[in-house]
Amino acid sequence: MFLNLLLLLFCFISHCGTTPVSVMGKKGSSVTLTCESEAREITRIVLSKLSKNILVCENEKCRSENSRVFKKGSCDIIIKDLRFSDAGKYILRVYYNNPQAEEKRQTLEYHLHIHDAISVQKGEDLKLDVLLINADKVERNSSEGWTEVWTRGHGVNSDRLTVSDETLIINEFTVTDTGTYRVLDYEGETLITVSVTESVSTGEHKGSPHPDRESWSWSENLCVL
Repeated sequence: MFLNLLLLLFCFISHCGTTPVSVMGKKGSSVTLTCESEAREITRIVLSKLSKNILVCENEKCRSENSRVFKKGSCDIIIKDLRFSDAGKYILRVYYNNPQAEEKRQTLEYHLHIHDAISVQKGEDLKLDVLLINADKVERNSSEGWTEVWTRGHGVNSDRLTVSDETLIINEFTVTDTGTYRVLDYEGETLITVSVTESVSTGEHKGSPHPDRESWSWSENLCVL
């Protein structure tokens, strides 16, 4: 009985049973980690990721080394100018006063998924800065479904792929490399999704008349006149 009480207490302290809130945002945009706390006297809030606390500004105008993260309202958290490195799990602890105790804590959990879309010209190298510290594998969606292109501990699955620091590089991009790439963490949750398409050079004018031919026709008509 005493052991069960200890387990129950540990579960409460470590936010056992907390259901993560899924949040999605586009790279370069902003997202809100909604608090929805009904507490009237919030004393402090603590935001953490990968067991490290994140400095949260009191408002958007404050000046700090991490001014991309700030509080809105009583305890909502805004993350602006999203980067791939922002993807992952966040823990928000909200501390507030209540009549029965000096301080009480509410724990909220979020999973931030970041998406982006890019275009690459044929023959160029496609560089994806997606190999985060919490990334376990990278997959590409093809006609055969999702296939692994990189796995932590095993590396890439093709000679055309290389890795440099946190960047996955697809050398000499071809049309077969187009599709959707996703990055999964160790729990199988999606961290990043990137839609990759082939871009056409602006210098190409398929089907248009040759410029020299147009000039010759105009000069011929002028001579007749």
